[in-house]
Amino acid sequence: MTSQRPTPGTAPAFPSSFWTANGTELFERAAYYAMASFVVLYLGQLGFGAYWPSFLNSSVLWFLVYFLPILSGSLADQYGFKRSLLVAFVLLAVAYFLMGWPVWFGGARLSPTLSAEVTVGWRTAVPIIAGVVMIGLGGSIVKPCIAGTVQKTAGARKTLGFGIFYMIINVGSLVGRGVAFYFRRRFDLSAIFAVSMAAAVVAFFVVLVVFKDPDVEMGNTARKPSRPLGDILAGMFKVLANGRFTMFLVVSSGFYFIYNQVYNLLPLYVKRTVELSPAMDLYTMANPLVIVCFQMLITLTFGKLAPIKSIVVGTVIIGLSMLINLVPVFAAGGVSASVAGLVPMGSLFIVLTVALIAFGELFASSRLYEYIGSLAPKGQEGLFLGYANIPMAVGALIGGPAGAYLFNGIMCRGAEKLPNGLLRLDPRAATTGWVILAAIGLCSAASMYAYNLWLRRQEA
Repeated sequence: MTSQRPTPGTAPAFPSSFWTANGTELFERAAYYAMASFVVLYLGQLGFGAYWPSFLNSSVLWFLVYFLPILSGSLADQYGFKRSLLVAFVLLAVAYFLMGWPVWFGGARLSPTLSAEVTVGWRTAVPIIAGVVMIGLGGSIVKPCIAGTVQKTAGARKTLGFGIFYMIINVGSLVGRGVAFYFRRRFDLSAIFAVSMAAAVVAFFVVLVVFKDPDVEMGNTARKPSRPLGDILAGMFKVLANGRFTMFLVVSSGFYFIYNQVYNLLPLYVKRTVELSPAMDLYTMANPLVIVCFQMLITLTFGKLAPIKSIVVGTVIIGLSMLINLVPVFAAGGVSASVAGLVPMGSLFIVLTVALIAFGELFASSRLYEYIGSLAPKGQEGLFLGYANIPMAVGALIGGPAGAYLFNGIMCRGAEKLPNGLLRLDPRAATTGWVILAAIGLCSAASMYAYNLWLRRQEA
């Protein structure tokens, strides 16, 4: 293996596997976000009813993506990142194909409105459920492989390396949403899965043709000892047996409970109460746009803020972001009133909500890993950081069903069905739903702050 020697006074270049890993991540994220904003609406239009779409999207798909890296990361270390990524993208390409199958080849029709009744048949349900599970499995393999490649190849410049990685994620998110918007407008909503499948296929060939396993490229060719599944599970119990760590995972999951509603409750709210054909891909594009535009500014301005304080600030922001949706509920003309003839007021405030959630994410997400590292016993930082995604998994597991109930069971209570098919929510019921969401975020922030005070007293 040859290596490029840096000239004096210059930093060594990142190796090729660093860049191909980031390129692969761009296509994987483009594939995922091409369809993420519409999954609950697509499943609802296929006849999965009021609650199954959110359960499948969050409690199955999202939960698998964020929980399984505990196991898939260990397997990827044993079998190599390249092999693991090839398997992952085969799973993802087949999964996205299965998601579109009922409409493309199965004779299913997308209803223009969402019904509370479950009318889907088994010929539609089986490929959809298989696709949801396979997206979760494939995504759970990609995550540790790409992040692990950045970790192994960035050397002393890990901060820069992960900054590039995080930026690529959001660029991929923007690309996926934009391309999906074009094709779903040209064809129908099922076209988003064709976009996702194409991106997964491109990622497969990038890995097959260009990607080099980082261990091989960096000269670490020693065979890794295999870890039996029992050892992996024992490590899981070892981490979760640490009471203060498990307590933090629980209190921090409130942040991700609220974040999860961007892809569950918010699409349902807009589709059922604001406009019949919402551009949720464009509306949720506010999240990556804010992160790309303000990431460096927030990091430079608030980077010295203590991690727990930054996490609390981010959680307060994400909680308060829910309350601004009360404005169109009580405004003249209601949520469907047009703003400058461009967008309904309710949709505009959903965009502002997504943007505020992104600011909360900038304060909280990256600092979460730093704080978890400080909680880990000396010498076990890597083991504990492997479980940093558990708050996201817990937030998704609970967030899907709870978000569906908050909308269908609370916000829609006493709603009036309009001639155009939309619902006019009772202002009191709508207020109750948004206030509950805000309260969950604020209680999560307060519990994290209280937890940190308790932890410092214990250490003292």
